[in-house]
Amino acid sequence: MPGFRADVAVVGGGVGGCAAALAAADLGCTVVLSEETAWEGGQFTSQAVPPDEHPWIETTGCTARYRAFREAVRARYRARPDLRPEARADLRLNPGNGSVSRLCHEPAVALAVLRDLLGEHERAGRVRILRRHRPVEALVQADRVRAVLLEALTGTAPGGAAATVEIEAPFFVDATELGDLLPLCGVEHVLGAEAAAETGEPHAAAAADPRDQQACTVCFAVEHRPGEDHTIARPETYAAWRDFRPPGWPGPLLGFSVPDPRTLEPVARPLFADVPAFSLWRYRRIVDAALWDPASGVRDVTLVNWPQNDYFAGPICGVPPDEAARNLAAARALSLSLLHWLQTEAPRPDGGAGHPGLRLRPDVVGAGPDGLALAPYVRESRRIRAVRTVVEQDVSSAARPKGPERFADSVGVGAYRIDLHPSTAGRNYIDIGAWPFQIPLGALLPVRVTNLLPGCKNLGVTHITGGCYRLHPTEWNVGESAGTLAAFCVRRRAAPHQVRARAGLLDEFQSVLVRSGVQLDWLGDIRPL
Repeated sequence: MPGFRADVAVVGGGVGGCAAALAAADLGCTVVLSEETAWEGGQFTSQAVPPDEHPWIETTGCTARYRAFREAVRARYRARPDLRPEARADLRLNPGNGSVSRLCHEPAVALAVLRDLLGEHERAGRVRILRRHRPVEALVQADRVRAVLLEALTGTAPGGAAATVEIEAPFFVDATELGDLLPLCGVEHVLGAEAAAETGEPHAAAAADPRDQQACTVCFAVEHRPGEDHTIARPETYAAWRDFRPPGWPGPLLGFSVPDPRTLEPVARPLFADVPAFSLWRYRRIVDAALWDPASGVRDVTLVNWPQNDYFAGPICGVPPDEAARNLAAARALSLSLLHWLQTEAPRPDGGAGHPGLRLRPDVVGAGPDGLALAPYVRESRRIRAVRTVVEQDVSSAARPKGPERFADSVGVGAYRIDLHPSTAGRNYIDIGAWPFQIPLGALLPVRVTNLLPGCKNLGVTHITGGCYRLHPTEWNVGESAGTLAAFCVRRRAAPHQVRARAGLLDEFQSVLVRSGVQLDWLGDIRPL
C-alpha cells in the first residue's frame, strides 16, 4: 500500500481545508491535503456557492489570507481585457453584483486562485494534494490518531480492488464537509440537534435528534437567452416536486412565494423584478454582463441556491450509505425539477408561463454528470464534543443585549446571523439576530483525542450556533487557525490542549496568529446582525 508522511495531514480540501494547508505550509510544515472531489475549495468551488459574508468584510472581520484570496479573485477579473475600464478601476469590484455578497464570482475563478496559492507550496515540495480521495479507515492508538487510509475514487489496484493510500502525521485536521474523520477516529461528536436540556439554548429542540439537520442544496448555474429554447428533459420525479407543499410553506415548494426566514410570513420572490432586492436572478448572480464589453458576448449568469431547491426530505450525514445516496440523488432531482419548472411552468408577469430561454451552464460549476454542481452545498456536519462549545447564549443578541461572550483564548472572529434553513426533521427556518463573535480555541479541541483538530463546520458549536459559524470567512478562519495550531505544535513539540492550558504557550500561539494576520477580536463599536 502506498503511503505518505507529513507534519500535518489535512483530510478534506474545502474552504477550511485549503486555509489549513496554506497556514501550515507557510510556517514551514510539510502537508498532505486530500479532497473527495476533483475541485478543492468546497463552498467556493465544488459546491458553487458565492461567499456569504458580513457587511464589514471589506475592512475588518477576516484573516489576512482570506482578504488576499478575495483580492486575488478580483485581480483575475481585472486581468481580462474585455472587462469595462470603470469595472476594472472599481476597488471593490463585485463580478456578479449579486445582492447576497460583495464578491459574487464564478467557482472556476476561486479554484484558479486557490491552486495558485497552493501551487507555490506544491512546487517547493511542502504540499501534496490527493484529489478524488476519501477517508475510509483510521488507525488510532489510545487518544492519538496514527494514520488515515484514503480510498482513491478513480483507478483501482491490481485485481480490481480500490486503491488506498496511508497517510501518517503527528497532527490531523478534519476538514471534510461532513466531519467524516470523527466517527472513523472514534472522536466524541454530535450530529443534528441537541436537546434544550443539554445546551440551555432558547431555540434548541425539546429532544435530541441526530436526523434533525439543515437542508443541503445542489446548486446550478444558468444564463437567460430569451427567444431560445433550452428546456431540459422532464425529470422522473418532476410531478411529485411540482405538487409538493412543505408544512408551514405558503404554497408549493416550486413557487415564488416563500416563508420569510425571520417571521415565517409569506413573501414574494420573483425571478425577475424591477426592484433588485426582490429579484432571485440578481440574488446570487455571479456574472454581471453590464461589466463587460458588449462585443465580448458575455451574458448574465446566476447561481441557483434558493429556498426552492433546499433539500430537507432526508439527511445525507450519519445515515447508512444507501440512504445517503438516495437522498443525494433526490436532492439533485429536486434541483433539476426546479429548473424544468422555471423553464416550463413558472408564472411570468405577462400572464404566460415558463422561461425556456434559461440555459443550464454545467461548464461554470465543473461539468457534473447532470449539469449541476459537483457536490451538494452542506450547511451542517458532525461536530466535535469540545473543551468549549459555543452556545446560543454566547452570541445571540436577544440573549446577550450588551454584547457577545468574550473568549480569552480567541483564535479568530466571524459575523453572521444565526441562520438555520429548514431541517430534515420538518422544522422551518430559525433566523436569530447575533453579535459579531470570536472563535475560541477551546472549540477546536476535542474533549479526549489529542492530535485531531476540526477544520471547518465541525468545531465545537451546536446545531443552533452552527447557523452563524458556517459561512465562508469563518470556515476559512477555523481552518487557518487549526493549520497554524498544528504547525505551532510541531515546532514547539507541544500538544494542542497544552497550548490552551498554559498561559505562556497560549500567548505565544496567539502572537503567531496575529503576526500572520488573524484578527482575534472586533475593534470599535459593533452591532448585532
